[in-house]
Amino acid sequence: MNIAVTGLNATDNPGPGIPVIRSLKDQKKFSGKITGLIYDSLEPGIYMDDLVDNYYLIPYPSSGLDNLLERISYIHKKEKLDLIIPTLDSELYGFVKLQPKLETLGIRTFLPTLEQLNIRGKDKLFDFCKANNINVPKNILIQSQNDLEKIEKQFKFPVVVKGIFYEAYIAQSFEEVLPYFNKLKTKWGYPIIIQEYIKGDEYNVVALGDGKGGTTGAVAMRKLYITDKGKGWAGITIKEKTLIDMAHQIIEKTKWCSGLELEFMKSKETGEFYLLEINPRLPAWVYLAPQAGQNLPAALVKLAYGKKVKPFTTYEIGKIFVRCSWDLITDIKKFETIATLGEW
Repeated sequence: MNIAVTGLNATDNPGPGIPVIRSLKDQKKFSGKITGLIYDSLEPGIYMDDLVDNYYLIPYPSSGLDNLLERISYIHKKEKLDLIIPTLDSELYGFVKLQPKLETLGIRTFLPTLEQLNIRGKDKLFDFCKANNINVPKNILIQSQNDLEKIEKQFKFPVVVKGIFYEAYIAQSFEEVLPYFNKLKTKWGYPIIIQEYIKGDEYNVVALGDGKGGTTGAVAMRKLYITDKGKGWAGITIKEKTLIDMAHQIIEKTKWCSGLELEFMKSKETGEFYLLEINPRLPAWVYLAPQAGQNLPAALVKLAYGKKVKPFTTYEIGKIFVRCSWDLITDIKKFETIATLGEW
């Protein structure tokens, strides 16, 4: 098999591509090829030796579906792709819309539907949670600068200012909201989400839905170290039935197809869990799952081929991941080739 994976941007805001690839290659029977689909010639995953067999630049999601399909078709003619695993939120809508045409080319995917993507969107999450009796912080959508006056009327500070796709900032006052609002509006557009701030500890669940309402696997972890961008830089697998049950509930309600990440906050005041986000793909810490006994990326590949996968029911508690910085040394020729020709 030749499996193409996106999201090789292993930076301070890492993409899930590298841990997905590591999970796939950890299988004893894996003997296929990995093709990296990249957006920039300096994505660190390009320079990790022996991880990926070849690399191809693809157009940014803003370039449109026609450009993406043309590029994928070119890569497919050269590499005979069997499966594509997109791992970034911003590209999922494009790949989902292209799914029928990719299947015509002979390329499989295992992706959520447009309806599923929309249900869990940051602008729709509050309504979904309320309809299903899931604790969720209060939030409002800011569609224009005039809507900012709602914040002081409806919230106590601090509040969380979130972009529609990525990034979140804690604002201690209305004056702090403005620069975050302008930054997110310029980068991601409207709406901007203003969310009630829940003080507590952060927990995450990585899970895999079979597309029929069943949960193939789910692993919960607590963040041990968080960067200034809110990214977990260390975490530990935990036993928390409430979180696993909630993952099963969400997957059953949405009939989720593919991987997803659930982000929770456990309130220090009430001890209750609040669902902050449903991210529609495997997370950057997904490599912790196979190390704890649930190789969810490998299971995703099997599901994409219509194979029956026995659901995981347990995982090892007390497994810790810690990220680190690591200088990758390479020759200028590799960078030049990718930058000029768009492939390696």
